[in-house]
Amino acid sequence: MDDHTLAATLAAEAGELLLEIRAEGGAVGDKRANELLLRRLAELRPDDAVLSEESADNPIRLERDRVWIIDPLDGTREYGEPPRSDWAVHVALAVSGTASVGAVALPGADLVLHTGDPRGVPPAGTGPLRLAVSRTRPPACVNHLVERLGSTLVPMGSAGAKAMAVLRGEVDIYAHSGGQYEWDSCAPVAVAAAAGLHVSRLDGAPLRYNMPDPYLPDLLICRAEVAEMILEVLRSQTISDART
Repeated sequence: MDDHTLAATLAAEAGELLLEIRAEGGAVGDKRANELLLRRLAELRPDDAVLSEESADNPIRLERDRVWIIDPLDGTREYGEPPRSDWAVHVALAVSGTASVGAVALPGADLVLHTGDPRGVPPAGTGPLRLAVSRTRPPACVNHLVERLGSTLVPMGSAGAKAMAVLRGEVDIYAHSGGQYEWDSCAPVAVAAAAGLHVSRLDGAPLRYNMPDPYLPDLLICRAEVAEMILEVLRSQTISDART
């Protein structure tokens, strides 16, 4: 089984488990899905390291070129509010710091998007650009994009759900600032990049994974044809902030 198929298979298996035990709540879901993914990776990729949101960080990963970066349940709150479907499972493989392989399962939508079978992005709409945003705490970068571009907001849950909404043509932009970790974005970034979407930091810098500190605070995933315009708007915010 190649790495792409493995990522998709494990994300699907964890998603199926999470659906089965959803009534037990998010804490149980996090724990059980993490146990499943760690067990399967130990069986099938015993020489690779793992970085998981739900496990203590093992510094041996810094000595490895191949590191699986997983979020067993992305969107614990949404998972705990059935029948919501805007939660996900992330399974990714970073190779030499790059998000090379990934799968994002959306179990509530019976869907697994992965790098082994890149999905085409639907044609752009004709209205204002649409931004995926958290229901309760839109980051400052989103407010700036709305002000400058007249964009519309589309509220939804987890990071994976937002990122995959760009790929599915439901929104045009997912921009985040204010704090995330590598497991929040590695799988979505791999899947989005394989489909031809733009992926970067908010300043346009490349996203790097398996760093000593897994804190990765900002992210941009968007349609390729609007990337330069969005980055220019975000840079103007940075310049303005620096002057104040």
